[in-house]
Amino acid sequence: MNSPASALNYQLLRLGAVLELERRARAAAREELGFLIVNETAGVVPYQQAVLWQDDASGDEPLVLSGVASAERGGPYYIWLERVFEALTREGAGAPGAEAGAPRVVSPADLPQPLANEWPEWFPAEAILCPLGWRDSGPIGYLLLGRADAWTDSDQQLLEALSGAYAQSLLLHRRARKPGIAQQLAVRKRPLAIAAVVLLLIAIIPVRESVLAPAEVVPIDPAPVRAPFDGVVGSLRVEPNQAVRAGQPLVSFDQTQLQTRYEVAKKALDMAREEYADTSQQAMSDDRAKARLAMLESKVDQDQAEVAYDEDMLRRAQITAPVDGVAIFDDSSEWIGKPVVLGERIMVVASPARTQLQIEVPASSVVSFKPGAEVVFFSNLQPDRPAYGALTFASYSTTVAADGVMSYAFRASLDHAPTLRLGLKGTAKIYGPRRVLVLWLLRRPLTVMREWLSI
Repeated sequence: MNSPASALNYQLLRLGAVLELERRARAAAREELGFLIVNETAGVVPYQQAVLWQDDASGDEPLVLSGVASAERGGPYYIWLERVFEALTREGAGAPGAEAGAPRVVSPADLPQPLANEWPEWFPAEAILCPLGWRDSGPIGYLLLGRADAWTDSDQQLLEALSGAYAQSLLLHRRARKPGIAQQLAVRKRPLAIAAVVLLLIAIIPVRESVLAPAEVVPIDPAPVRAPFDGVVGSLRVEPNQAVRAGQPLVSFDQTQLQTRYEVAKKALDMAREEYADTSQQAMSDDRAKARLAMLESKVDQDQAEVAYDEDMLRRAQITAPVDGVAIFDDSSEWIGKPVVLGERIMVVASPARTQLQIEVPASSVVSFKPGAEVVFFSNLQPDRPAYGALTFASYSTTVAADGVMSYAFRASLDHAPTLRLGLKGTAKIYGPRRVLVLWLLRRPLTVMREWLSI
């Protein structure tokens, strides 16, 4: 059991952490404040997930999530959080037993049934909602924290103190921006009018749409080398990126079991043939032996088929290169002794002179591209020497990319493709049709507005 002195020291340390966090919040820049609120509060009150919601007057991102640099708008988790905040803030003002501006514990019971059913999938069981308000101003935002343990009274008191400091910092950033705009409108009307005309002229300048996305140099029509049956890889006869010719051995499977089964099948065939020969001699004088000949003949045929099958399996245990090219696979030590199933890809053989560009464009950034659109590829090795090409394929549906983001797959041909080795990664820029600059800049806000207005 802790002594009173230890408990007092612990409380003093928490109070010191609160004061330090309040100081950092007041000193934080506008773009850093939201990140600090959802991540650094864990140094005072432990939690697993945090979400900061701000009203539209902030001018910042509506939702800030802990553990990520920026939230993926339009994702299922983001949409669910927007609906949860809408329900909690609508019900929060009249929550029974909750003081105005004080943090309150919330649960799935406070939400409509569809949102409550999805709660265990997206958020921890224990949650607390902290209104961010200062003096007589209403809440300008809410901080939702979640963890597995129940919230204590001391946690709520500390969060209430921090909520006031956070609200004050957010309000200071907002008020620091408004006077400057009002003063310019009142004192500098003519320069503002000139600037507005210039901006209008700039806004109607036609520009080319473009998207930046991760890309990789991949082969054209690669020949996959797959497991011919369920078995264990015995050895790889080539090294990664080694040049091979058609018919060259690539992979050898463990043949111990196959060889044993083949020997047993051969013995069974020899015995069936001997039994058939003996019965054939007896059939000249014995009707019963003559009746067994047809059955023994079918058994010989069956054993011959088994021997032929085992011979074919032994031949297939040695996989050869289907075409000339380069063997592309991971480290050979990861494959030796690894069990594989029928059809599992072990490597691909591709021509290093026939390459193309594979581009993964996030669904939130994609625009309309036509085949033949210009593509510029900046490799990670030589970003100062871009390669140029044209778009040849655009997928119609999204897939999950390697980074876990829903993306569209694009492929492009490249000029001087032989100089770009297979597997080279970088960034690709795809150019689309020309559009008015203001429409190009507002394409995402217009998309979000259309979702909100359901049009």
